[in-house]
Amino acid sequence: MPRSLVLGNGNSLVGLDATYTVRDIYFPRVGDANHTMGNECRTGFYVDGRFAWLDDGAWLRKFGYAQDSLVSDVTLSHPGLGIIVRFEDFLDLARNWLIRNITMTSPAGFSVGRVFFHYDWFIEGSDIGNTVLYEPRHRGVIAYKANRYFMIGGQCGPDYGISTWANGKKGNGAEGTWVDAEDGVLGRNPIEQGSVDCTVGFDLGAAGADQARNLTHWLCMGTRLSDVTTYGQDLIVGKGPDTYRTRTLTYWQVWSEKDHRHIDQDLGQPATDLYRRSVLTARTHVDNRGAIIASTDFDITKFARDTYAYAWPRDGALVANALDRSGHEDVTRQFFTFCQQSLVEEGFFLHKYTPYGQPGSSWLPWIDSHGVRTLPIQEDETGLVLWSLWQHYRIHQNLDFVVGLYTALVVPAADWMVSYVDERNGLLMPSWDLWEERWGVHAFTVGSVWGGLDAARNFADLFGDAASYVRYRDAAERLREASDTHLYSAELGRFPRRITVEDDESVTVDTVLDSALYGLWRFGMYPPDDRRIVDTMKAIATQLANGAECGGIARYTDDYYFKVESDTRKVPGNPWFMCTMWLAQWYIATARSADDLKPAQDIVNWVVAHQMPGGLLSEQLDPNTGAPLSVSPLTWSHAEFIVTVDEFCKKAAALRRASPAP
Repeated sequence: MPRSLVLGNGNSLVGLDATYTVRDIYFPRVGDANHTMGNECRTGFYVDGRFAWLDDGAWLRKFGYAQDSLVSDVTLSHPGLGIIVRFEDFLDLARNWLIRNITMTSPAGFSVGRVFFHYDWFIEGSDIGNTVLYEPRHRGVIAYKANRYFMIGGQCGPDYGISTWANGKKGNGAEGTWVDAEDGVLGRNPIEQGSVDCTVGFDLGAAGADQARNLTHWLCMGTRLSDVTTYGQDLIVGKGPDTYRTRTLTYWQVWSEKDHRHIDQDLGQPATDLYRRSVLTARTHVDNRGAIIASTDFDITKFARDTYAYAWPRDGALVANALDRSGHEDVTRQFFTFCQQSLVEEGFFLHKYTPYGQPGSSWLPWIDSHGVRTLPIQEDETGLVLWSLWQHYRIHQNLDFVVGLYTALVVPAADWMVSYVDERNGLLMPSWDLWEERWGVHAFTVGSVWGGLDAARNFADLFGDAASYVRYRDAAERLREASDTHLYSAELGRFPRRITVEDDESVTVDTVLDSALYGLWRFGMYPPDDRRIVDTMKAIATQLANGAECGGIARYTDDYYFKVESDTRKVPGNPWFMCTMWLAQWYIATARSADDLKPAQDIVNWVVAHQMPGGLLSEQLDPNTGAPLSVSPLTWSHAEFIVTVDEFCKKAAALRRASPAP
């Protein structure tokens, strides 16, 4: 079930699904580790003998956040229980505390009201060797293993502490302590170890008609016991949870105000709201040490037995560019430092990385079918980091920062790209494509590497490195000339997505139409109005358009990933947010009048219409229903929306200046 809301502070991230059930708890780094492994951590309500968890189908749900913040504003009502519940949940801006403020009312009142919170522990990604115990001094339950500690507590009325608890085994026929809550009473087992879960309860007492009952529940996370007791829970009790809510709310509202443009004047308030939400959502996926995580939605493991919770240099470079555009220089600096530290000695980036900067799991081989060494890389990742770094400098002009990266990141990466060329044709040596599916010389990679070489040329010029300037300039020119000669297909009347040079030097052309061909103009290699680019983008607009009700643009013809429809004439593939916005960016780049911006505005409105109720964007959509598919949120989807809106507003302003109103 895709995540509908995410809460974060750069160290911790909590993901909640479409029922508002907690599914993911990442700490101490965003993306590592998920201490619940995507399993349900249930919230339940007991009212006068009736009980319902939040995944009960009878709940009516209204999802959202407090304006321009990472504090949730969610209202749930259950006709059968006769209650209305409001949640204001957040991760404190500076402490690794999940704080959940709950207000419950009933039009008819109730005699007995109780709230239960369940946690299914897989601390450090495993259900082996965990412990849960009741700790009487702080009247809470502690879950721990090694150097990971979690205090589960709260406050209801003037006294702090939970009202009741259950610690128990799970697995081997045991469903877990959450079942114990359904009669409104918990067993109070003091301690359990191994494969465990726990449930805590709060007694709200009785309430008259429409009389509010409030409670605050918290989960304090730390690496030592004192982090979650004297340093954690005692601070919340001493200062009061409202202190932390107010400061967190204020912080994010001020943070999101760094971009003062008036998007609503060009695209309307809904687009403005999604733009702000996209910036905040992207921020939740940036670890404070620099890793930009693709997605923290753990449910993808059911499909691939692995997650998207890694730092891809390509994804990160594009997300960093989006954050730079929206005025957030500090977090992107950390990303580029992370990249400098992750670059391998030869000067390229590996497939993906953990939040600690170590190589992530991969399916890209280190030898070919003949046993010859190959590089397990996507070369576009190396090029795009340099391209993004130059865009970062252009926006912020932070010379003192980039000077340290010139010799440590730019030069070794650019020199390697200069060397990684097929002398037979002047194009790149083969690598894996951005979709991680095919080996060859890919159009998107060519455009990305050209953008990286051009960035290196600009940096060399900036720092007076004449020899490097000539080397990178000449390499970029040769690459474009080779693309003119060997990559463009007059027979197709457009660029192909890939060519493969065989051992006998014959060339195999991959004729499948791919939306990623946009990379040939996006990073500056070709102008967007080049006739060959125009023909290519028009083919994407017509042949990759989803003919089913949802609309949008497919990744490529006959895309297999999460395939829904077999009729590729009607549905060439599921619509992807990013692929659809790439087309919008081309419409913007080639617009010569305000009327020319209309197709791009239609796409922006399409994205707004297909966001999830909490404002998140998934990777792809069901071509018929528009339901989210694959992971949600996907950081890259939000980044492309930020970029599209930014480009639209800039072009609209430029066109107004060129044609002032009479």
